[in-house]
Amino acid sequence: MALSIFDLDNTLLSGDSDHGWGQFLVDKKIVDGPRYEAANTRFYEQYKAGVLDIYEYCAFSFQPLAERSMEELQILHDEFMHEVIRPMMGELAQKLVARHRSQGNTLMVITATNSFITAPIVDAFGIDNLLATDPKIVAGSYTTEIEGIPCFHEGKVRRLQNWLQQNNATLDGSCFYSDSINDLPLLEQVDTPVAVDPDDKLGKVARLRGWEVISLRGD
Repeated sequence: MALSIFDLDNTLLSGDSDHGWGQFLVDKKIVDGPRYEAANTRFYEQYKAGVLDIYEYCAFSFQPLAERSMEELQILHDEFMHEVIRPMMGELAQKLVARHRSQGNTLMVITATNSFITAPIVDAFGIDNLLATDPKIVAGSYTTEIEGIPCFHEGKVRRLQNWLQQNNATLDGSCFYSDSINDLPLLEQVDTPVAVDPDDKLGKVARLRGWEVISLRGD
């Protein structure tokens, strides 16, 4: 079965779940509002510019996870899904996933956003396979460290290569949908790269290389 791969933030979602989670924590007064919001925005701008230090960012973004129990985090995430994420799950994105599923393809999301945030979202799309940046867990609690290879830039390629090897799969007939220049290393690996509502840098690359450019924001 061919592998159909999707980025999550600003691709399947009409927004960024990672930044949205940070703003959700600010709005709920769970974190120090002005300081946290300023840092969250600064990291998001670095990501969009393609200059984010993933380790520095994760040390920041994992801190609220490390300070709370798994039970508390589950309750918060349920609220987050209802208030923030569900409105970002547009009809066109869901139809795209359904089309690839109907073709018998293996569906996967590869995202830099951590697996705590993204696993329930990917499940809501009905996608079975997720590669995300994983927070390290010690004694049943999250820490501020990354477990293994961060799923970011070339790390997405390495994580996917490991998955292919473990599952005796190939990239024959594969496609990857993404909005971000950060995903250029992986877009260059698949048979069919597709730019989705791309940022300016990726849009320029896509046009120069003759890649398909689509929008999932028309609904």
